[in-house]
Amino acid sequence: MEVFWTGFCGLLKGDKELRGFTSIWMFPIYGSAVFFEPIYVSLKGFPVAVRGCVYMVLIFAAEYASGFILEKTLGECPWDYKDSKMNVYGLIRIDYAPVWFIAGLLMESVFKIIM
Repeated sequence: MEVFWTGFCGLLKGDKELRGFTSIWMFPIYGSAVFFEPIYVSLKGFPVAVRGCVYMVLIFAAEYASGFILEKTLGECPWDYKDSKMNVYGLIRIDYAPVWFIAGLLMESVFKIIM
């Protein structure tokens, strides 16, 4: 998903080759999404807006925590949002809220398939 996203964003900046990229550090970070499964089960009866907001907040928290840990242990993290006006310590971008809202709801589809 990240490779697609970075390639798409590259296209918006004029990169017709659609170069997408990620970091090896992202694999365990994205793998931690399995911990969302019990949350998905707990939220099944709630409206879409509530579920999307919960996922969004949790994804922000996971992104901030993993970025913070990488910065403290390695001295840097694979993403740097400091150029964005809506960043929090360069680790999260508040303007990504709709993206994380939708990504969380898309994760539900994955959980429905694997459960």
